[in-house]
Amino acid sequence: MTIAVTLPELGESVEGGTLVAWLVAVGDTVAEGQPIAEVSTDKVDTEVPSPRAGTVARLVATLEAEVAVGDVLLEIDATGAEPVTPTAPDAPAPAREAAPAAIAPAPAVPAPAGPPPDAVAGLRLSPLVRRLVREHRLDPRALTGTGQGGRVTEDDVRVAVERGGVAPSTGATRTEPLGRMRKVIAQRMHDSLRSTAQLTSAVEADVTRIMGLRARVRDAARARHGVSLSPMAFLAHATVRALADHPLLNASIDAEAGTVAFHAGVNLGIAVDTPNGLIVPVIRDAQDLGPVGLQQRIADLAERARTRRLTPDDLAGGTFTITNTGSRGSLFDTPILNPPEVGILATPAIEKRPVVVTDADGTDRIAIRSRTYLCLTYDHRLIDGADAARFLADLAARVDGDDWGPEVTALLD
Repeated sequence: MTIAVTLPELGESVEGGTLVAWLVAVGDTVAEGQPIAEVSTDKVDTEVPSPRAGTVARLVATLEAEVAVGDVLLEIDATGAEPVTPTAPDAPAPAREAAPAAIAPAPAVPAPAGPPPDAVAGLRLSPLVRRLVREHRLDPRALTGTGQGGRVTEDDVRVAVERGGVAPSTGATRTEPLGRMRKVIAQRMHDSLRSTAQLTSAVEADVTRIMGLRARVRDAARARHGVSLSPMAFLAHATVRALADHPLLNASIDAEAGTVAFHAGVNLGIAVDTPNGLIVPVIRDAQDLGPVGLQQRIADLAERARTRRLTPDDLAGGTFTITNTGSRGSLFDTPILNPPEVGILATPAIEKRPVVVTDADGTDRIAIRSRTYLCLTYDHRLIDGADAARFLADLAARVDGDDWGPEVTALLD
């Protein structure tokens, strides 16, 4: 019995995408749920699972062609196929150094002079892995894949690089086409700057209390909730609470229609740095979560973004965005809006600095405090400088406060 495998629903707002990679070939035996193809949408790249176990009989769709939901991708011969339990997906390593061994006992061999092959007979490489192999000039035949069905994964390539599988640079200029995701990001950034009136304001905030509280509750949070609370969780919580009092920042503007939508809840976008580029998954109804709940959602979305397991719906519907540029040491930033949102907050690095503080009796003294900048880019078509200043002042006061809700209070017991 031959069955046609069609492109499934990818999300409420997604009608189709581009077929960018086959993960199987004619004659391959596939398990139910095994990834068979990669489809790129305007939001995210998605792996399509096989709905049945069987043998690949025919590849119907064409690589790089646009496919709509319901279009036939390939045909599977399920005649006499026994139900097969797919290999469990690779569990994310708890830390980079704990990644599974990914190469043969001999070190990875650099590719010979000239561009390394994008694919080798018997190997099926995803677009991301092909790019990494090309960038690091590796011979994919020297890699042992740890992915499903022996596929070479991103982590396999990175482990090979860490173990010295990199050819010395020849000094020659290398030219290659922009990747699909990079093209999408480039277009969106250009459209954002062209279609909005962007301005950035910043204030300096004292996060000494946050850092002290985080140290006090870190072990309890890990033991009770399985997360290590980061400063980002507290900053996100303070931001969501401040937005409730500054609804202009949690709005969407439609200039063509001449309307503004004021959102009842906060769908908080969290910018995540991935090998493919910046992705902004969304925490829906963030106003209902405390710092622990926000940390759990941030960790989940970041992990799924980096392992390419987000769905288009995970990236839709944001009303305000935070980008943590401080994770790489940046001290200041002017982030670009994610339209139709009218506000985005950058949280740069936290540093200990000597500052002047005033005691209760009015005496000034020098003290070492943990400080950061809060950088807000806003759409000046809707928000005036005074509106942005009031929001930032309110946010800085909340960050320096001690009201983090019962969720955190319970961790102090």
